[in-house]
Amino acid sequence: MRNRISQLGVALLLITIATSCVGKKKYVASQKHVEKLQQDSAQFVSTVNSLKADLQRAETQYDQYKTKNENERAALLSQLEAQGTELSEKDQALQLRAQRLRALESRLEQQQQIVNNLRKTVEDALVNIDDEDLTVEVKNGKVYVSLSDKLLFPSGSAKLNKEGEEAIGKLAKVLQQNEKINIDVTGHTDSIPIKTAKYSDNWDLSTARATTITRLLTEEYNVPGARLTASGMSDFSPVATNSTKEGRAKNRRTEIILTPKLEELFKILDGTAKEPAQAEVTE
Repeated sequence: MRNRISQLGVALLLITIATSCVGKKKYVASQKHVEKLQQDSAQFVSTVNSLKADLQRAETQYDQYKTKNENERAALLSQLEAQGTELSEKDQALQLRAQRLRALESRLEQQQQIVNNLRKTVEDALVNIDDEDLTVEVKNGKVYVSLSDKLLFPSGSAKLNKEGEEAIGKLAKVLQQNEKINIDVTGHTDSIPIKTAKYSDNWDLSTARATTITRLLTEEYNVPGARLTASGMSDFSPVATNSTKEGRAKNRRTEIILTPKLEELFKILDGTAKEPAQAEVTE
């Protein structure tokens, strides 16, 4: 009986010891598992935080990129608007310039027509004068009427002879009928010196001859003095050589230069001109 009890006690003791060993192993394993889970959890949290930080940086970069793009877009739009405004202004200026150029071309054509008509009118008025004593030509938008000294004056004199007075009278009628013409009367001589009691040199003679004609135009034909200019060139503007008799004869002349007034051209240049009127020269 005692043996059986002893055996039973030993058996119970073994069972208790075995059970105790098994529970401790499970506990240790459970502890390790918990620690592993805690480590995994911490790593997961770290990963999540890292991802959140990455996301925040990405959002910040996106906002910066978006803001930069919007600023660049606004700057580009502003630049395009400024360029559009500048282009519009340049286009308007170009159109205005083209308009003024057309007006100027039209006025120049009209001016040339006036000059050509004036030349013809002068030629018709002086038709009876010999060709050797008269030339009428257009140069630089002006009509040059050249009359020989043989036609106008006695040698060495500034007093008009009868034929000269008649020629100036015919020309004066043209000038009376065309008020928008300025008149420049210029005396010329040859290179042979002159010295008389009245004229000390060719400067005196050429100027006196021009002044005689301007006086006749103002006093006898009422051409306004404001339209007239008198000057003498002596022998310093020859049209031929002074080494021959024929050349000197051509150089002894009086030029009457007729210039249509250019106010309308100047108005076009400064932008104040009206529409061009029809070209007209009274015959």
